[in-house]
Amino acid sequence: MTISRKIQRQMEEGSWIRRMFEEGILLKQRFGEDKVFDLSLGNPVIEPPPEFERELRRLSEKPTPGMHRYMPNPGYAETRAAVAAQLSRETGVGFTAGEVVLSCGAGGALNVVLKAILNEGDEVVIFAPYFVEYGYYVDNHGGVPRVAPTDGSFNPDLGALDGIITARTRAVLINSPNNPTGVIYSPAILRQLGELLAAKERQYGTGLFLLSDEPYRRIIFDGLAYPHIYRYHPASLAVTSHSKDLALPGERIGYIAVNPEYPGRRELVDGLTFCNRTLGFVNAPALMQHIVQGLQGVTVDVGQYQRRRDYLYAELTGMGYSIVKPQGAFYLFPKSPLEDDVAFVRELQKHGVLTVPGRGFGTPGYFRIAYCTEERTLEGAMEGFRKAARAVGLL
Repeated sequence: MTISRKIQRQMEEGSWIRRMFEEGILLKQRFGEDKVFDLSLGNPVIEPPPEFERELRRLSEKPTPGMHRYMPNPGYAETRAAVAAQLSRETGVGFTAGEVVLSCGAGGALNVVLKAILNEGDEVVIFAPYFVEYGYYVDNHGGVPRVAPTDGSFNPDLGALDGIITARTRAVLINSPNNPTGVIYSPAILRQLGELLAAKERQYGTGLFLLSDEPYRRIIFDGLAYPHIYRYHPASLAVTSHSKDLALPGERIGYIAVNPEYPGRRELVDGLTFCNRTLGFVNAPALMQHIVQGLQGVTVDVGQYQRRRDYLYAELTGMGYSIVKPQGAFYLFPKSPLEDDVAFVRELQKHGVLTVPGRGFGTPGYFRIAYCTEERTLEGAMEGFRKAARAVGLL
């Protein structure tokens, strides 16, 4: 055996998206590219906004001496200050550069945070459905993931959470807008969550972090305002990336923001900086740090995603599919018409449509659709959804 048993097991457990991608390749070879509609990957086809292109061109034509060298491990001071200024405008909380650590995307940021805060055996609570990598990130740093349920609208079940938090719990990890459901946790839910965490801190005499994963924070619909976590729990921090809001997933640029009102923020930021270095990230990509410094208020055209959501939601509910309407991100998470979500995903494949079974996100009985694709891909998939609906008795 060339790899460890644990990694072998995790590869089997967490391979649903990869499997769908590989099966899509085979289907395209068999039936032709134009007859297979891949809705399995959250890889946005929308191009970065023109402001990004202008910054990239400016730096390439007039490079600054030393712009590709090492910088302090938390990132360039001026970029961190720009992030802090934007956060202050958005949240009404007074951020400074000292509360920001630039990272290699949100995934890198989560690993840095978990490395910095977890002792061996500490527990991290995540809500199902969840991004499958969360459990592996927690395990990377000696932690134990504990899964908490959500309700019928995919909001956290705080009653269940009350019984899951123990003296070993170190953090509760939330993701809003959520991948795969697109649900945004409301201010009321966040307030109740903060109150529960405070009560548990008093009960156990321990500190509990509220950790928010926010790569879709600016991909929100219907004029909704994003409810930031910082006013609901002092020991809170958020990770995000520009993968979605600037359509830069391959550039791996993001940041960690620590609540300025957290009393231990200085020690925490020092720990995050140390872990950014010792995990091998060293620092966030230098060129991207220069570019995003001036783009903190810029976002892709979210209307393109909302139009896709509206189209899909109307078409699929008209066929009988049951869906909680997403408020953000670029996914739908319909209920599977068959109890066995894998069987229904296989049925869709027969009709040229690739999706991901809900068990890949810790929630069997559903399936995920990624609509960050070309519009013609969504339109082309409708006949396959319709045929699958007929095959299982929805139509």
